[in-house]
Amino acid sequence: MGRSARRSRRTRSARAGDTAIAAVTVVALGSGVWLLGGGAGTHAPPQPAATEGRLDPGGERPAAPALTPSPPTRIRIPAIRVNAPLMGLSLTPAGSLDVPPARNKNLAGWYEAGTIPGETGTAIVAGHVDNTEGPAVFYDLGALTRGARIEVDRRDGSVAVFTVDAVEVYAARDFPDEKVYGAAHRPELRVITCGGGYSRATGYQGNVVVFAHLTASR
Repeated sequence: MGRSARRSRRTRSARAGDTAIAAVTVVALGSGVWLLGGGAGTHAPPQPAATEGRLDPGGERPAAPALTPSPPTRIRIPAIRVNAPLMGLSLTPAGSLDVPPARNKNLAGWYEAGTIPGETGTAIVAGHVDNTEGPAVFYDLGALTRGARIEVDRRDGSVAVFTVDAVEVYAARDFPDEKVYGAAHRPELRVITCGGGYSRATGYQGNVVVFAHLTASR
């Protein structure tokens, strides 16, 4: 997420698992500083196509059975060459989701007070789109399409396999907390980073969100 996200100090909250969190958009997941040197037209991260938007929830595809709780350790997204360790994330004093250290560009995090990936509910994973040196772990997140596979390794040796249902981008001022973080009746996953274009004055304008659900395990 970008510097513009820090301006969104909303008091409303949404549910992620059993714990209320404020909008993730209040925390920066990308600096965009490196864009100023190379030009945003050449190096800006890809943004989701409108055709990849979320389908009517009434048309949900069946999910695999929920897994027993076991903390996640790694996330893999083959279509965009992501293979990154996961660290636990908590809340900031302001009630927003904290973020992984920006200096480690191949590190993502999961909200460990909420739903564990593979459990019934909405699990949250977040990571940087870039840092001051260039692209980071979720730089290409906006290029994902429906049907892409996301794998989450878990501490017990199991792997939760999710299928992407939609990829959307939201302006920071219009971030739909309930749609993104709301409780789910099946195992679901949200993967979040910055996006929505970049402004020299304010940074990234919004957030890219991937919606996925559990379709297999091994």
